[in-house]
Amino acid sequence: MAAAEVRAAELSAAAVAGDRRALARLLTAVENRTPVAEAALRTLYPQAGRAHLVGITGPPGSGKSTLVAALIAEVRKADRPVAVVAVDPSSPITGGAILGDRVRMQAYAGDRDVFIRSMAARGHAGGLASTTGAACAVLDAAGFDLILIETVGTGQSEVEVASSADTTVVLEAPEMGDEIQAIKAGLLEVADLVVVNKGDRPGAQRTAAQLRAMLVALPAVGANPDAADRPRPKRPEVLITTAATGAGVPELLVALDRHRAAGHAAAASGGANGARLARADAQVRAVLAERVADRLRDPALAGEAAATLRAVADHELDPFAAADRLLAAIGREGHR
Repeated sequence: MAAAEVRAAELSAAAVAGDRRALARLLTAVENRTPVAEAALRTLYPQAGRAHLVGITGPPGSGKSTLVAALIAEVRKADRPVAVVAVDPSSPITGGAILGDRVRMQAYAGDRDVFIRSMAARGHAGGLASTTGAACAVLDAAGFDLILIETVGTGQSEVEVASSADTTVVLEAPEMGDEIQAIKAGLLEVADLVVVNKGDRPGAQRTAAQLRAMLVALPAVGANPDAADRPRPKRPEVLITTAATGAGVPELLVALDRHRAAGHAAAASGGANGARLARADAQVRAVLAERVADRLRDPALAGEAAATLRAVADHELDPFAAADRLLAAIGREGHR
């Protein structure tokens, strides 16, 4: 057995048994895309699929980290384990995460049933890190029943979280004008729950009313004949919280559990679980993209790849033909 497989087996067994240091090391391997991580995921992935993955997104200043901390407190009152994957902006020098979310949640550092992992976005668009899904699978296999995924907070490019979570929570803050940004970003269309945070501020009720009106105005299937085969936009519930005081957080947790139960009921009745299918699609496509990129770095193809890129740079070849050429080259090399 290869050294990577041996190490992966050791870390996987220890992480599933509750060793938090082993879990942290395994997540580091996942984030760095090492052979140990791939070997471990082959073992752990079949053990995952039981956790409730909740994506929490929204613009900067809406209070995502404060709400996550409040949710942790509420979940722990029920003695439920919870993990957090907090995607932070990357350091321009080291490429690592700023770790701002972990600093805010230090109160739970000694709780073995709370695991908080900051991950660097590393330039990946969409508010997530490219390895977020794999990290969640590891945490799921390690026994965490609820996993909160907090996005970076760019405000207009975070719809990707909807393909990584079972339930997507979109935060808005009153009187920030972000309702318009949410429409532009499509955030309201991917939301399962919309939360107006900082509910103690003037205008919170008005913001919630405006959001409810916008959700009612979203077009239904059939309104556009060209979009007849597209899924019906969601009609998410709009809640109001004040995360700093905990007001409204118990109601939010109840709504999350209710959405999870509805998903289980749909699956039990033979309905397709759209969130999990979308997550599978995103994960497989990400691995395919990485595999293609790795093959193009192979010495056997490096020369052809470089020549093709030069041809595109000189406008002698269009990007579409270049992509077809390189895919064909990968296929030829794979058959040798």
